[in-house]
Amino acid sequence: MAVRPDKGNTLSSRSELSDFLASVERRAFKQAQFAVRDEQAALDIVQDAMMRLAEKYGQRPASEFPMLFQRILQNAVRDHHRRQKVRNLWVSFFSAFRKDDEEDFDILETLESEDDSKHADTPHGQYQQNQMLAIIERAIERLPARQREAFLMRYWEEMDIAETAAAMGCSEGSVKTHCSRAVHTLAAALREKGIEP
Repeated sequence: MAVRPDKGNTLSSRSELSDFLASVERRAFKQAQFAVRDEQAALDIVQDAMMRLAEKYGQRPASEFPMLFQRILQNAVRDHHRRQKVRNLWVSFFSAFRKDDEEDFDILETLESEDDSKHADTPHGQYQQNQMLAIIERAIERLPARQREAFLMRYWEEMDIAETAAAMGCSEGSVKTHCSRAVHTLAAALREKGIEP
């Protein structure tokens, strides 16, 4: 026996979803552009938010679309800021990187006085940054498991040394050693590609 939906909570049609997206697109773009201050990134965020709404919630009642879409859009903006923060941090790592034979060298200690304004905002600077990040991401995948684990906990999850040591079940000195070796390996990968950190 088929279950009929409640009249007050009927499922939406494709046209209702399409109409909603058309009505909210311009406002959502302005909202995203204000949040991220980048026209292309704002377009991408809005498009991704619309796709997520259509794919995951397209069959929900049309009355729920505004709340769902706002939640998706805000999450997309937060994801963008998190990615940018991580990207800038990684570029800072290798800008601040120095040849150092000390195994317990921890690069975060050299970054406390680094100024984020040093990152290039030009198309060429962004291209170089993207190129560097692609090399770093491939090199991270090839790191030994413990080095990769320590590096990602410290610099992706933003855990401090004590938290990383507790999570990995090792000493704080070991965390510093793993991170130092990972940074040296990643810097070497950049040098192989002709990029001087």
